[in-house]
Amino acid sequence: MILSTDLPLKAIKKVTPKEDYILVIEFFDDSVKSYDMKPHIEKYEPFRPLKNPSLFAKARAEAGAVVWNDEIDIAQEHLYEFGTDI
Repeated sequence: MILSTDLPLKAIKKVTPKEDYILVIEFFDDSVKSYDMKPHIEKYEPFRPLKNPSLFAKARAEAGAVVWNDEIDIAQEHLYEFGTDI
């Protein structure tokens, strides 16, 4: 088990999926960012299953990253760098 103190500050503490494929992400450095997943869903095949709103709604923080299932996740570094501060 990974303890929160073992995770880097840019690791994800909490993720909340919103309508229109937006993620609201809280990081361990206490920053909060929003991230629009639509471009990834439209452009990249591995993310296409997330078009299903019930699957998209299953986004969760796990081991410091955002995951939906065993096959779909997105890097915390990318979300931190390209997310919009809120």
